[in-house]
Amino acid sequence: MGQSENERTVVLLVEDEPLVRMFGADVLEEAGFEVLEAVDGDAALAVLEARPDINVLFTDVNMPGSLDGLDLARLVHARRPDIKLLIASGQVRLGADDIPDAGRFLPKPYAPDAILREIRGLVA
Repeated sequence: MGQSENERTVVLLVEDEPLVRMFGADVLEEAGFEVLEAVDGDAALAVLEARPDINVLFTDVNMPGSLDGLDLARLVHARRPDIKLLIASGQVRLGADDIPDAGRFLPKPYAPDAILREIRGLVA
């Protein structure tokens, strides 16, 4: 109930900080999105291989592993251009030219309404 707007939208949330990832997942789940979580770019690629129904990649820029969030976004855009991109960071600021396709940037720290506004704008 109250979830029909977002129930078919699957968001892959990629964030290495557990509390930030938990916060983002809670916000999105409470709004009715299905949320998949990954701790870094490598784990995100495994999830992407297993789940062809992902609609949005919501990733942090700075993460450990072989891919940072921008590398991950570029790779996802090349492999799955249907996936919408939302990239967040508290350390760098990105412009439209830095993000593949019509992706969006969300500065950290972010409020719940900012996350929802950006995700809804991507899938509208």
